[in-house]
Amino acid sequence: MAMRTLEEKWAAIVFDIVDYAFEPIINVHTGAAFGFEALLRNYQAVGFDTIQEFFDAAYREKVLFKVELFLREKAIQKFIAAGLHEKAKLFFNVDARIINMPDYQQGHTARILARYGLKPHSMTFEITERQRLENTERVLQILRITQAQSYNIAIDDFGVGYSGLQLLYTLEPDFIKIDRFFISNLATDSKKRFFVTSIVNMAHLLGITVIAEGIETEQEYYVCRDLGCDFVQGYLFQAPTTDITQLQLKYEYVERLARLDRRKSVSDQQLIYDKAEYIPQLSIDADMEEVFNYFLENKHISFCPITTPNNEPVGIVRERDIKAFAYSLYGRQLLKNKSAAKSLKDFIVRCPIVDINTRAEQMLEIFSMEDDAEGIIIVEDMQYIGFLSTKSLLRIINEKNVAAARDQNPLTKLPGNTVIHAYVSEGLEQKVDHYALVYYDFNNFKPYNDKYGFRRGDKAILLFADILRRRFTQENCLVGHIGGDDFFLGFKNVPFEDAYRQAKEAIVEFTESVKELYDEKDRLNGYLEAKDREGNLKRFPLLTVSAAMLVIAGEKSSCSMEEVSMILAEMKKMSKSNSEKITAATVYRRLTDPVSNSVVASSESQALKQNHLAVSAAGVIAHSGAAALPEKPNN
Repeated sequence: MAMRTLEEKWAAIVFDIVDYAFEPIINVHTGAAFGFEALLRNYQAVGFDTIQEFFDAAYREKVLFKVELFLREKAIQKFIAAGLHEKAKLFFNVDARIINMPDYQQGHTARILARYGLKPHSMTFEITERQRLENTERVLQILRITQAQSYNIAIDDFGVGYSGLQLLYTLEPDFIKIDRFFISNLATDSKKRFFVTSIVNMAHLLGITVIAEGIETEQEYYVCRDLGCDFVQGYLFQAPTTDITQLQLKYEYVERLARLDRRKSVSDQQLIYDKAEYIPQLSIDADMEEVFNYFLENKHISFCPITTPNNEPVGIVRERDIKAFAYSLYGRQLLKNKSAAKSLKDFIVRCPIVDINTRAEQMLEIFSMEDDAEGIIIVEDMQYIGFLSTKSLLRIINEKNVAAARDQNPLTKLPGNTVIHAYVSEGLEQKVDHYALVYYDFNNFKPYNDKYGFRRGDKAILLFADILRRRFTQENCLVGHIGGDDFFLGFKNVPFEDAYRQAKEAIVEFTESVKELYDEKDRLNGYLEAKDREGNLKRFPLLTVSAAMLVIAGEKSSCSMEEVSMILAEMKKMSKSNSEKITAATVYRRLTDPVSNSVVASSESQALKQNHLAVSAAGVIAHSGAAALPEKPNN
């Protein structure tokens, strides 16, 4: 009777007092809501300060499993009431300690789902990495059974808790959710980018989908997308809400961010569409007779993609793995028997699954890690659309390399004007913290070239190209060769002081290194004698480099491409007479004075102010007028 009383108490708490908020899990490329995570709310009303205290109390009273079932039904009821169940998954957090309850038994969730007309594939159970698993082997066994029943499994808080890699290796979940710790400041923390890149590549190799948790800024969104995360969730898009009328199946804000991001201009999407092959798939619910018939009817196909009824890929079945049964009379009859030990799910092999918006180089990196991979499953909005074989992927890479070679400078092999133009356009039109554009130009190059010849002139150009290439290898830098002795360097989301220092250090290194390209007499003199443009013999200082550095900052630049060129040209003239050979300025829209359209310098440290000039002093005016970025949704 006591247990009955406890169950009634907890049932009243769950169904009458506590509530669920939902937070969307959004496709990083399209803004489509793939799923919604159910998050417990209003537990304070029954005397608990934290969610963990709520579950600890149920565990102590040995009703945790029953409470979990109550909560699952509560979440499912609200999920259906919101009208989300037809196109999205329900992500539900599970306390693994339920297996220690005396009444624990599998099958209850299936009965709850059946009452509401839902299938197991519509539900994903999240296992947190923050909680140490007890009786790990039994937990893993139950989770494998759960997966075999078509439920999805996600590892939550990946990277900050207990046994994450062991769970990843042993269980091979359907999703991993990268913890907010790694997402915070991801744009500027190279160590975090390395970790996230490694996690994403490892997951994709295993056919696991990656969700980035806790996205709060547009910069975090862009970096997560570029590093290959498949889905995002966080306050930037939608804070958890108990008001189901606020939930959407499509978050247009994400789609607009992706569309306005000029990096889409270098998307490989069309190449992948053209090269991907559509291989007919089978449903995970198919019986083995359908599998046998599939390979009989498609003799040229050596494997078959397997998808859920919602067309979400789960892996492939290879013909070679079922040959022993297919060509044996008794083996085939055995598999036709529904009570046999093996079914289609026993033959499914994980395969890398990649969104069509992913860069081809990332796909190749993922594919190259797997010795026995047939290729890559291509999805759009997590819907199966085709397959990239080894040959197709190599063709895509080859076409990209040929296109890139056409825009390389033939001497230095650095990106040329097309890439540089696209980069500057991106900086002008995209809302980011900082874009710093650096224009380098040699000083006294003509007399050096005239005296020593083009071969040694090319050596000086190659020397500076190598310095830039070696110094600026980060993902947030672009090194380009405009032509002749003119070079380009771009920084994205790098603090001004850091960008300025690094740009200046390249000048200093070249000034010292280039001395080795002079004859000893000229090197010791510190000058060379050559004729000027009028034919008069004159002394010219040794080679140096001048730099004009323009920082684009603020909500959105008010400058055009032509005006940027004018500004840099004026600044370059200043730099040649500057002792440090570098001049810097900032372009931004002065929001406090809507009448003024002047470009002014931002305030930086005193040490930099002497070379960080107001661009308007050079007689250059930049005009505002570009369309604004989409507004961030109210949370």
